[in-house]
Amino acid sequence: MFRRLDTGPRGLTEAQAEGRLVRFGENAIPDARDPSWPRLFARSVRDPFTAVLLCLGLVSAAVFAWGTASVILLLVVVSCVLRASGEHRAARSTAGLRRLVATTVTVQRRVYEDTAPVTREIPVEELVPGDVVRLGPGDLIPADVRLLRSTGLTVHQAALTGESAPVEKYAVEDPGDDGVFQDPRLCFQGGSVASGSATAVVTATGGDTRFAAAHRRTGKPPATTFERSVQGVSWILIRFALLTPPLVLMANAALRGRGLETLPFAVAVAVGLTPEMLPVLVTTCLARGAALLARTHGVIVRRLPALHDIGAMDVLCVDKTGTLTQDRPVVHRALDAEGRDDPEVLRWAVAAAWWSLQLADLPAPDALDEALLAAADEDALMSYDGVTARPLDPARRLATVVVRTPGRLGTHTQITKGAVEAVLQRCALSDDERSRLRDLADTHAADGLRVLAVAITARQAGARPQERGLTFRGLVTLRDALAPTAAEALAHLAARGVTVKVLTGDHPGTAVRACRDLGVPVAGVLTADRLDTLTDPELTELARRTTVFARCTPEHKTRITRALQAGGHTVGFLGDGVNDLPALRTADVGIAPRDAAGVSRENADLVLAGKDLTAIGHAVAAGRHAGGNIATYLRITLSSNLGNVIAMLSAGLLLPFLPMLPAQVLVQNLCFDAAQLAFAHDRPAPSALRRPSVLDPRALLRFIIGFGALNAVADLATFGVLAFALRGPGDDEALFHSGWFTENLLTQAVVMVLLSFGRGGRQPGPVTWSAAGLAGVGLLLPASPVGAGLGLSPLPGVYYGLLAAVLALYAVALTAARTRHERVSASAVAQP
Repeated sequence: MFRRLDTGPRGLTEAQAEGRLVRFGENAIPDARDPSWPRLFARSVRDPFTAVLLCLGLVSAAVFAWGTASVILLLVVVSCVLRASGEHRAARSTAGLRRLVATTVTVQRRVYEDTAPVTREIPVEELVPGDVVRLGPGDLIPADVRLLRSTGLTVHQAALTGESAPVEKYAVEDPGDDGVFQDPRLCFQGGSVASGSATAVVTATGGDTRFAAAHRRTGKPPATTFERSVQGVSWILIRFALLTPPLVLMANAALRGRGLETLPFAVAVAVGLTPEMLPVLVTTCLARGAALLARTHGVIVRRLPALHDIGAMDVLCVDKTGTLTQDRPVVHRALDAEGRDDPEVLRWAVAAAWWSLQLADLPAPDALDEALLAAADEDALMSYDGVTARPLDPARRLATVVVRTPGRLGTHTQITKGAVEAVLQRCALSDDERSRLRDLADTHAADGLRVLAVAITARQAGARPQERGLTFRGLVTLRDALAPTAAEALAHLAARGVTVKVLTGDHPGTAVRACRDLGVPVAGVLTADRLDTLTDPELTELARRTTVFARCTPEHKTRITRALQAGGHTVGFLGDGVNDLPALRTADVGIAPRDAAGVSRENADLVLAGKDLTAIGHAVAAGRHAGGNIATYLRITLSSNLGNVIAMLSAGLLLPFLPMLPAQVLVQNLCFDAAQLAFAHDRPAPSALRRPSVLDPRALLRFIIGFGALNAVADLATFGVLAFALRGPGDDEALFHSGWFTENLLTQAVVMVLLSFGRGGRQPGPVTWSAAGLAGVGLLLPASPVGAGLGLSPLPGVYYGLLAAVLALYAVALTAARTRHERVSASAVAQP
């Protein structure tokens, strides 16, 4: 390390430090240039759906349809303001990074090469690679460092890894292969010293640190499920909206000799095809769901479209520690040398843990000793009287205590516990016996358990403890304590079609063990070294059938998330450390607990009250509730509007006059849109909550074409009814307009009730009442003074009887088509 950094244990000279400061730059996190609010607003206008509404609004203004233009342009402005404000608020979250970085640092430098090093404080911005720094309790880690010496050093890494407990760090030559953040030699910027002191050499500063790399944006994040769905629907609308006015103009010019005088009607038809209330309904659905989640389950939705995304989620990536398991071990079994249960082994281990804490004057037990003490009863703690203790030494990986032997004056018992290999080396065993015990311990370790070995020996009172010639007593196995609600929450997520993937930096055995204890079937295990050998297509295929990804770094988590998305999945990611930032941003929906690192919490889409999968289950239900209502609105609105447009185009070619005046088309469309706001308050059927609520543009297109054609047939049948009832529609243009106006609103009311796919029940819901109001407007408006102002007139009584027959036949056909659609959809979902 010294050779690579061109430094030494005495640190740099002042001249070397100045040169490196010019070369590497200041030790500061690079500022990200966040877009301004006006730029975000302009970016929102480029959204396809917003653009098509804006174009229709401008065309409406050009033909002096001021009411329609005002409503559309107001919706465009409100939608863009909401979106720009949300993105601007999220961009300000980077200020939280400053609170995690030190301001000054104690550094060891020399004035000249041959002078002694001097310790002094400098601004953290002046720190450079190769500097030797000193760390003490409460210090923030100023850069990425490699320890040279340490005394009782423990470091908080929550800002990087999400681990709530401080991690022990020490200088050692062989760090093992537990991952970079588990390397005991390394400390990282963003962490802080919990206890102890250390001397370390700086290995990276500024933008080269792990902290800065985790924060760095690697380009525009991929489009989320909601954005992809909206874009797909928007392009469908754009095609229809751009195609409709030219068709109306050309058809009327060719067959009826009408010219530009039909332009207002053509624009009104295009506006009638477009669901102007979609931004309002989407915002209402998502806002109601977000408010309910915050009020009842403590889940904060920071980005409203994320509620739709979590409803569409079918894969959830989680860490093991703190999510599936608690951040502490618990005793599993105590075994003798033959692998049989032996409570006495646990009693010896508890005595060693207790007297290490008491006699060595430790501030608190480590995690394993705490688990031993939690499993002990009071008799076990009081059975022995401690004499002396030698606490756990990371280099030896052992702890030894001496206790008085009950009933044997002048004789003490020495208890040694620690790592299996370290204890076995100090026991009086043959090579074969030592190998057998090592294999026994390895078997339990491979099963995802932590293993402690316990050995004892008798010593004369007053004799110094000697850690050799010990008698092997047995093994104590420990497992991770399961999160209390994890098993139930995982079962509920599985029932709703959400597959959980475990992405952890731990040993694969511990992750598999936790999954098995929680009842989660493990389809496959993939470790980081194997993952590094896979191409992106290979990883996409393998990730689909893999449950546990072990030894993962932040880069691995991000790559796995992208692979799952490439496989067609909507991915959620639950993370709480700065190292989770890239994956949180890459996932369709990023989730963080409230006690996560501040920058992670600010970049998450959903913030949970705690690291509890139960809350995610509630969020999934709320998202599917909102997504189901949005999908229902689009299906009904677009199919009805398409049917009306087809019928109007057909009737316009058959009639000597326009089938409806532009004002009548717009009023009819306004009534229908206002009535359909009730879908924001509807409750979907329970079956809608059992599968992801993904809005597939192709499936939507098939639905609106099929049901739109059926609606057009009903409208054209009404045309025949009008011709019969009015004895030639050409004799009374106002009556024809009134008859079709009433029929359109009545058919749309029938569609709202029969195609809502909502929860059935004896009590009528908001959609039923809204449909009834729409039908009332259709029946009463033509005979009212307002109707007269629109060019409508009262209808003869015979028309209502014939219209009732048409509506009855339409309802039967609609019910049959709905039944067939549900059957086809159910069979498609059931297929693997």
